[in-house]
Amino acid sequence: MPRQEQKLMDGWEFAWGSPEEKNYRKIWLPHDWAITAPVSENMKQGAAQGFRDRWGIGWYRRTLTLSEVKPDMIYYLIFEGIYENSTVWVNGMEAGGGKYGYTRIKLDVTALLQIGENRIEVKVDNTQFPADRWYSGAGIYRTVRLEAVPINHLEEEKIRIVTGVNDGVGHVNIDLESGDDVSARLYDAGGRLAAKARGGRTLKLDVENALLWSPEEPNLYTLKLDLLTDGESTDEVSVKVGIRSFEFRQGEGFFVNGRETKIKGLCVHQDAGCLGTAVPAEIWRERLQILKNMGCNAIRTAHHIPAPEILDICDELGLMVYEECFDKWTGGAYGRYYKTEWQHDLECMVRRDRNHTCIFMWGVGNEVENQGQDSMLDILRMLKQHLLTMDDTRPVSCAMNPHFKRESNVDLSKVRDIQKFVDEADDTEIYDLDEKLERIQRIAEIVDVLCCNYQEQWYERIYEKMPDKLILGTETYQMFHGHMLQMQNYGTENPWMDVEKHSYVIGGMIWTGIDYLGESMGFPAKGWSGALMSTNNQLRPSAYLMKSYWTNEPMVYFAVMDYSFADEGVKEHWDIPRYISHWHFPQMIRSVVPYMIATNCEEVTVEVNDRTYYMKSPKECESRMISGFLPYIPGTVKVTGYIGGKAAASQTVKTPGCAAKLIFDRPEQTVTAKENYQMLLTVKAADREGNPVVRESAKVTFRVEGPAEIVAVDNGDLCGSEPYNSSFMHMYRGCVSAVIRLTGEPGRVKVTAYADGLYEGSAVIAVNSPE
Repeated sequence: MPRQEQKLMDGWEFAWGSPEEKNYRKIWLPHDWAITAPVSENMKQGAAQGFRDRWGIGWYRRTLTLSEVKPDMIYYLIFEGIYENSTVWVNGMEAGGGKYGYTRIKLDVTALLQIGENRIEVKVDNTQFPADRWYSGAGIYRTVRLEAVPINHLEEEKIRIVTGVNDGVGHVNIDLESGDDVSARLYDAGGRLAAKARGGRTLKLDVENALLWSPEEPNLYTLKLDLLTDGESTDEVSVKVGIRSFEFRQGEGFFVNGRETKIKGLCVHQDAGCLGTAVPAEIWRERLQILKNMGCNAIRTAHHIPAPEILDICDELGLMVYEECFDKWTGGAYGRYYKTEWQHDLECMVRRDRNHTCIFMWGVGNEVENQGQDSMLDILRMLKQHLLTMDDTRPVSCAMNPHFKRESNVDLSKVRDIQKFVDEADDTEIYDLDEKLERIQRIAEIVDVLCCNYQEQWYERIYEKMPDKLILGTETYQMFHGHMLQMQNYGTENPWMDVEKHSYVIGGMIWTGIDYLGESMGFPAKGWSGALMSTNNQLRPSAYLMKSYWTNEPMVYFAVMDYSFADEGVKEHWDIPRYISHWHFPQMIRSVVPYMIATNCEEVTVEVNDRTYYMKSPKECESRMISGFLPYIPGTVKVTGYIGGKAAASQTVKTPGCAAKLIFDRPEQTVTAKENYQMLLTVKAADREGNPVVRESAKVTFRVEGPAEIVAVDNGDLCGSEPYNSSFMHMYRGCVSAVIRLTGEPGRVKVTAYADGLYEGSAVIAVNSPE
C-alpha cells in the first residue's frame, strides 16, 4: 500500500482564552491570531512584537473523518510550525507537542485514531516571557497534514542525498542509514529516465551530460526511491534534486560548479505584513521572485528554521540559502529551551532540510552572548560537532556581532533585553581592535567560514590575521559603511564594494530584504522599515541600487531626495537618505533638488524638459551611484543609460496632475482554482494621463465579486494605525494593497477599488478549473 497524505488546512475552529471561555470561530490554516490582536503602545515586549497583544493561550480543534484505519500503516500527524509551547490531543488522548515555535512536530497517532470521526485539539501557550525579539506571531501558522506510511517504510529524515560534478559527469550519492533493498531512479524535468541504481545502505547514480543546478539555471531532477520487498515496491519517496557543486577555496572565494560566485544576499524574516506569520507558499513565491529579479541570489533565514515551502521555492528559483537554527543560545527567547531542546531542534533542521539543493551553509547562532569567550566557544564547538554527524558536506558557522566583551559574572537568564546587552557598550566592552581580532580568531578556529555582521571596516585586518578563512557578510547595511574606529560612521562607500574588491569576501547579505513586523525603534512604528522592499512588495530606491550592482541587463533608476515624506522610524545606520522616485514638489517655486541615479550602464544623461544635463559616469562616482543636484522645473525628467555609445535603458518621470483614478498594477490575471489560494493585488493613484501620484493618501475600499474573499489590506506603512483585517485602508505613498483568498471554485473574480473623488479601478482574475 503506497504512502498517503492528507493536508489538514480547512475545517478548523479557534478560540482564545481559558478553557471555560472558549468561544470558537471558524478559521483557515495557516493562522496567526496575533496579527488581528489589539495594538497598544504599552504592550508587554511591545517593540519586539509590533505592539500587538500576542500573549495568552489559544485553542484549536478539528474533526477528521476516516473511512478506515489500515492496520498495516503508521499514521503521523505533522505540524510544520506552531508558535509555541503546544500540546496536541487526538480523541481526548495526549499525542505530544512541541516547544520551539519553528520546529516541525511529528506525532505518531496510529494508536489514537479510529474509524469515523476523530477529534483533534491543540493548545498553544504564548504566556512565557520573553518572546522573540522580532514579531513571532502566535498559533498554528504553518501547514498541517496527516501522513500514512507502511509499517516498513523509508524514513525521509534518514535519507541523505549528496550531489557533485566531476569532468562533466553529475553524481548523486544516496545514504539510507539502513541496509534495506532500495531502487533509485532519477528523472529529468521532462520525465525522462536519466539514471538508475539498486542497492542497500548506499547508492550512486552517474548522470552523463547532467543539467546542473545554479542560481542562473536552477535545473532540478526528480529522484524516486522505492523500498523493495521480494522485488516489489512497498513504499516510495520522491525528492527534488539539483546536481551541483559548492566549493569554498581558501583565499579564492566561493565557487558554484567551478565558477566563482558572489553571494548577493538578503536576510529575511518570516512574516508578510498584513498576514503576520501565516504566509502561504504562493505569497512567498511572489516575494522571492521579486528579490530574484533584482539580482539577489541568496537569502538568510534569520534567525530560525524556515517553513519548508520557502526552501522548495528557493530550490526552484535558484536562490541559495544560509539556513539558521536559532538566534541566541542560553539568553533571550531561546534560553527557555536551550538546555533540553537544542539537540532536538538542530537535528530537526538538518535532517529535514539537508537534501535541499539550495542550502550552501548552516548557521548555528546569531550574535550570541559571550562571543569569543570560553563558554561561547564550548557551545559553538558542541553544536558544530553534532551537526557534522548529520551533514559534513556544508560549512558550519555562527554570525558574529561587531561587539565583543570581556568576561563578567552577568547571569544571562536574568537579562530582559539580550540584544541590548549584546549590542550596547558597557564597562566590559572591548575597544582595542587587536583584542577584538583575538576573539574573532578564537571563533575562526571552530567555524568553517567567518560570518561577520557589520564588520566590513575590519575585513582587511581580519584576513591579514586569518588568511585561511573566507569571510561572508551575514548582515550588512544597505548603503552606509563603518570606520575602523567607529562602526556606525555613515561612510558612503557601499558595503557591497568590499565584496567586489576582495576575493576572500564571498558575499554580503543586507539587513533586510523585506520590511518586517517587530524590532521597532519605538511607537508608532510596528516594525522594521529599513529594507529593500516594503511589506506590500513595493521596492525602495536601495533595491534598484543593488540591482545595478547585481544584474547585467541594462537599467537606470532615478529618485530625488524628499524629506517632506514622513519618517518611517528606521534605525539610522540601517537607513538611506529619503530618496523617492518622483518629480513633484508642489511646495517649490524655483529650487534645486538632490537626486540619485542607479545604473549598470557606462554613461548617463538626464533631460529636464528640453535641457540635457551630463553626468559623471558611474565608475567616476563613489559606489557607482550618481548623485548631485538638478533645478526643479515641473514637467518631465528622462534618464538614459548608454553602453558603447548607444542608448541601452531609460526611465521617464513626470510631474503629475491631481489624482484622478485608481489603477491596479496587474489588471488581468489567470490562475487555476485552488482552495485557500491567496493573492496580493496592488492599486495605485494616477492622474488623468496615468502618471503615478505618490503623494496621494486617499482612503481606498476594496470589493470582491466571484469565488474569492478579502483576507487583509496593507499599504506598507508600519507607522500607520489602521487594522489589517479590513476591506479599506488609506494609501501610503500613492498605493495600497489587498490580499484575497480564492474559494477553490472556478469562475471570474473581480476586485474593485473605490476612493472618494477618484475613478474606480478594477482587476479581473480568470479562475480556471484544474485539469
